[in-house]
Amino acid sequence: MRIAIASGKGGTGKTTVAINLAVCLRGPVQLLDCDVEEPDCALFLRPRIHASERVGVPVPVVDAARCTACGECARFCQFHAIVCLGSVPLVFAELCHGCGGCAAVCPQGAIREELRETGIIEGGEAEGIALVQGRLNVGEAMAAPLIRAVKRKSRSSGTVIVDSPPGTSCPVLAAVGGCDYVVLVTEPTPFGLNDLQLAVEAMRALSLSFGVVINRAGTGNDGVAPYCARERIAVLAELPDDRRVAEAYSRGEIAVKTVTGARERFVALADRIVTELRLRWPEPSRAAGR
Repeated sequence: MRIAIASGKGGTGKTTVAINLAVCLRGPVQLLDCDVEEPDCALFLRPRIHASERVGVPVPVVDAARCTACGECARFCQFHAIVCLGSVPLVFAELCHGCGGCAAVCPQGAIREELRETGIIEGGEAEGIALVQGRLNVGEAMAAPLIRAVKRKSRSSGTVIVDSPPGTSCPVLAAVGGCDYVVLVTEPTPFGLNDLQLAVEAMRALSLSFGVVINRAGTGNDGVAPYCARERIAVLAELPDDRRVAEAYSRGEIAVKTVTGARERFVALADRIVTELRLRWPEPSRAAGR
C-alpha cells in the first residue's frame, strides 16, 4: 500500500507522524521524503546513504541558424517559458516544466533539449526502513519534477510512506497523486481547521481516499472534530499534546522508541489505516504491529 502523509499547513507534525508510522509498520517499508525543499526525515532516521543521483529538467535550446521566428513554440507553451518577440525565441529555463512540447511543434526542428539540474536524490537505510529523499537546489522554483523523480524510486511491493510537503499547491498534488490513502495531519486551532478544509477540497478533487489525524489534541479549540463529523471524514487518531514527544523531536529522536505509550498509539493508527483500506480494496494490505 502507498500512504501519503500530508497537511494543509506546516508545523502540524506531519513528518513526526510519517516517521513514527513507518517504524511501526510491518516490513518491508520504504519512506519517500518528498518535502524536497526541507527534507528532514534523515535527521531522525540517520540512514547510511548508499546512492546519490542528480536530477534535472530538460529545457529548450534554440538553434538561431534554423529558427524562423514563427512563434509556434511560444504559442504552445502554457507556462510562458519560451517567448518569441520577432527574433530568436527567449527561453526562461526556470519556468520550463520539461514537457518537450516546444521541440515537438517546431516546424524547422530548431529546438533541442538540454538537462538543467534542479536537485539530488539520495537513498539509504536505517531502522529497517529504506529511505529515499529529494533535495531541491537552493533558489529552484519548481519542486514538482524532483518530487515525481523521488516517487519513481518507490518499490512495487511492501508499504510505501510518502512524506509530502505542506500546503495544497502543485508539489503536494505531485506527492499524493497515485497513493492508496492520504493521512491529513492537522492541529485543533482555527488556522489548522482552515487549512485542513483546503486540503480536504484538494483530496476530493483528486478523488483520493483520506482520513484525518488530530495532533496535539486537547489544546486550542474543538472545531476540527465537529467539522470532520459534518463532512463524514474519518478521524484516524487524536494524538495528545505530549511534552515528551516534543522533547524527543528536539533531540532528533523517534518518539515510538523513546516515549512510553507512543508506540501503542502509532500501532493503533497503522491498524486503523489498514482497516480503512480494507473497506476500499478487495485484497487487504498487511497489518501493522512490528
